[in-house]
Amino acid sequence: MSVFAFAPFLQSSVGDPNNFNGYLILGYVVMGVIALAYIASLTIHQRNLQQDIHLMQRLLQDDENDGDS
Repeated sequence: MSVFAFAPFLQSSVGDPNNFNGYLILGYVVMGVIALAYIASLTIHQRNLQQDIHLMQRLLQDDENDGDS
């Protein structure tokens, strides 16, 4: 016999299936918040890297200008 034959007996009874919609919506909200936090984190890191690149370019340009003098 298969385990699947006993599956209907092992499941808990559900009084109202619509009660699970709250958990479904909560799950979507939690995943949405996590996704937005991740995107915000990536945006902040990208902005910091852009600032570092501009700083390095400016330092390199200043170093080249000092070498010419």
